[in-house]
Formats: sequence, C-alpha cells, structure tokens
Amino acid sequence: MLEWMLRQVMAQRGIWTGAALAKLLKEKANYRLSAPSISALLTQQPRQMKADTLDALCTALECTPGDLWVHTPPREEKGA
Repeated sequence: MLEWMLRQVMAQRGIWTGAALAKLLKEKANYRLSAPSISALLTQQPRQMKADTLDALCTALECTPGDLWVHTPPREEKGA
C-alpha cells in the first residue's frame, strides 16, 4: 500500500499551510498549482500525479519521491 506523506514532509520543514507550499513551489521550482489542487494534495492521497508536479514538490521541499510516498507491503493473513 502506498501512503502519501506530503503533510509530514512539510511539517518536518516547518511548512504548515497550503499558501506557504504554493509560495515555496513558485520560489524554488517556478511552478504554480491552483489553490484547489494544493488543497487536494493536502487532504487526500492522490490517485495520479503529473511528473512535473512531483518534480516541483521534490525541488521545493528538497526531498525525493520516496520521501513523499511510503510503500508498505500488504500483510499476509494467517491461513491464507
């Protein structure tokens, strides 16, 4: 299972709002996301994402895609 870690990555960097993330994206990655798009990224796990958006998030937050997505293998049920 993939888990979206954007909020945690932001918190580790002292970024607490969508507006602050938007500003950082513009300043560090020269990338603009609409307020609804940023809100969606902050409130739910994306089902799909443009490579450009992922690249901009990694640039702005100085992280890797592996920091933003964490994979946890499914647990095997006993007797299965």
